[in-house]
Amino acid sequence: MRTVKWCLILLLFFLPLLGGCSGSGDPGGQQALPEPHTSPAAKPGLLPSADIAAVEQLVLGFSQLGSESTWREANTASIREAAGEAGITLLLKNAEQDQQQQFDAIRSFIRSNVDVIAIAPVVQTGWEPILLEIKQAGIPVIILDRSVNVQDSSLYVTFIGSDFYEEGVKAAKYVVDKMRHHSEVIRIAELQGTVGSTPSIDRGRGFRKLIGDKPNLRITMTAPADFTQSGGHAVMKTFLQQPKEQWPRVLYSHNDDMAIGAVEAIKEAGLVPGEDIIIVSVDGTRRAFEQMVAGSINAVVECNPLLGPLLMQAVKEILAGRTLPKRMVTPEDIYTQELAAMEIDNRKY
Repeated sequence: MRTVKWCLILLLFFLPLLGGCSGSGDPGGQQALPEPHTSPAAKPGLLPSADIAAVEQLVLGFSQLGSESTWREANTASIREAAGEAGITLLLKNAEQDQQQQFDAIRSFIRSNVDVIAIAPVVQTGWEPILLEIKQAGIPVIILDRSVNVQDSSLYVTFIGSDFYEEGVKAAKYVVDKMRHHSEVIRIAELQGTVGSTPSIDRGRGFRKLIGDKPNLRITMTAPADFTQSGGHAVMKTFLQQPKEQWPRVLYSHNDDMAIGAVEAIKEAGLVPGEDIIIVSVDGTRRAFEQMVAGSINAVVECNPLLGPLLMQAVKEILAGRTLPKRMVTPEDIYTQELAAMEIDNRKY
């Protein structure tokens, strides 16, 4: 498509010169070529509007961080579907939780001369050099789902994703309310996500902030489980190998897959999840709702993975030369097991 685009543009460039040789037109007239990363739609004077659809196919290079969870799979599916509906060519590379693979994918996008690059970063840090490479190539960047920690915010156009800190606050509010009639010390176990990732950092911060003034609510066990069901199972099993007097009364899981793995470990220990151990999780997947209907999970904070339509709209707005807000937050809610049966059929992931 890029080759066709440039061939047609070069043809438009040389036609006036050919006309000059035959004695018609201005032999000295020239037409400036568009910059490689500028969409004709953003500079309407370059090509007639009727020709834009023929020569221009917007290309989005998307570096997905992995496929570690049901949430991530739904996120990827949403982006693929939305790109197809928007008529945007999607080059998607999955890093499988490896930041270096993300860097390699991004450099391949630069070589492919894509119009926009979107990144769902594995971790927050280490992004400034590669983002500078993209900026020097003249390609706009959208950060998706997880944020990056950079000093120069001009290295990306916008960040689209959830408020992970607020998700942690919502989870803590549920725990505070659920345990409000208990004056004894309530031991809380925490299943963290990928170390250094934005959701793991911010969901932990938000949760701790709210329970900070509740002296009887104490996080006594915490460990990363990489946002995977197998990780949640393994870590929870380790927690329950401690003496019974140290077992937690509450489990806070940074995502549903880890919580579901923990439910299995709790059952294997002869306990009843949702009763012996109160469980609150984050994501809002259908499988977590099924667990709530069964009584094994008590509450789930929603984190919407269906970011595809918003991402494709942002791509079009950027290439049309419009300004986007630096931060775009998706609306989300919290659901308890009492509401799960009524809501489960509405879950799209």
